[in-house]
Amino acid sequence: MSAVTNTQVTLIQIDNYGPWTVTPEPRREVDLQTLQSRLYADLSQLFGNRDGYVFFSRFDNMIAVTNGLSTDAHALIQESVGNRYPVTISLGVAVDSAPIDALGRATSRLQAAGSAQDRTRREILDGEILEDAQRTHEDVQIAHFDVNNATDEYTDRLNEFDTFIQIEQGYAELMRYMRMAHDSLSFFVGGDNVIAVCSAIDRPAYEDAIDHVRSTVGVDLKVGVGRDRTAQAAGMAAKHALERCREDGTDVELDL
Repeated sequence: MSAVTNTQVTLIQIDNYGPWTVTPEPRREVDLQTLQSRLYADLSQLFGNRDGYVFFSRFDNMIAVTNGLSTDAHALIQESVGNRYPVTISLGVAVDSAPIDALGRATSRLQAAGSAQDRTRREILDGEILEDAQRTHEDVQIAHFDVNNATDEYTDRLNEFDTFIQIEQGYAELMRYMRMAHDSLSFFVGGDNVIAVCSAIDRPAYEDAIDHVRSTVGVDLKVGVGRDRTAQAAGMAAKHALERCREDGTDVELDL
């Protein structure tokens, strides 16, 4: 695979969130969970309407793939959140061929502006944008992983908590391995699905990752891989490739 990826990553961080949750006294956990889930849903739509992807990470921190989003688009999203929520968000943006390095630089930009619990650090927007003239249809590579026979192996056999443990073990090992071996970012997205934002890795690398998870935690995976100009376009290509895995009984299908 000759062409490199060029992934634009945005770190979303709620400003002063920890102190806010206990000021003037500790807030009910149910209210905090509701706020976090609603904020994630709104950000997913706000970035999604602009062809981006948002992953919830730890909820007070979220990670987005934002190829095609300008600085002005980021500012509008930031303003929308500030108008609708009792909290504000800061955004760090960076671009790199390796998603983990883009995230690292985006993180450094916010850290340089002040602590996440610093009351004076509010609504920071700092970073680099991949300009239109630099963009190509090979910038973003998305891999959509799915557990093989999850319903038969887990859902219809085990209680829900044990099923959750099995799926989470597979996700955790995949997340670690894809980060360490391939500079990629992997996120659990519900059910038995994991989406990875990848560097320009090839079929043997995906086969290696699947073999590693199987041998380490005993979870069998398959993966469809797509590549395109934006996260959503690459993600849809990955979904179609994953359907070919299901139809043909294969472990890896590429739509690059």
